[in-house]
Amino acid sequence: MSRRERAFTLLELVIALAAVAIVAAFALPGWRSQLARGHRIDAVAALYRAAQYIEAQSPLPASLPAGMDQAPPAGAAVYRLKLSAADEMNGGYTIVAAPVPGGPMRDDPCGAFVLDANGSRGNQMPGADAAALAAAPGARDCWSGR
Repeated sequence: MSRRERAFTLLELVIALAAVAIVAAFALPGWRSQLARGHRIDAVAALYRAAQYIEAQSPLPASLPAGMDQAPPAGAAVYRLKLSAADEMNGGYTIVAAPVPGGPMRDDPCGAFVLDANGSRGNQMPGADAAALAAAPGARDCWSGR
């Protein structure tokens, strides 16, 4: 067998690369949305973990301990959790999970996740105007992991 019969031709290589590029063009947006969904689920789980921790403390702590102040709890933080003081509206405390500036979720349409002592949950988008709020997904979609 000669060397020429065992090798790929340039045309075969170009066709294979074009096929890979087409598959990647369709797969990457879905992959990115799955990553964002996973980060949102981590943020919601971290909020509920932090709420359980706070409810078990007496008196209420001033801040969250290390490991509970970020989502995911280990590794690089994607969301930072912050405990806010009581007021007449939140039942005792509010926990906010805000995307880390410069992190993968900084431009997420769900913004920051908010949970208070009454069990009320919602989302905040800092600096969002009326058009951005109208285009944003509903809190139900953000909290359900969609």
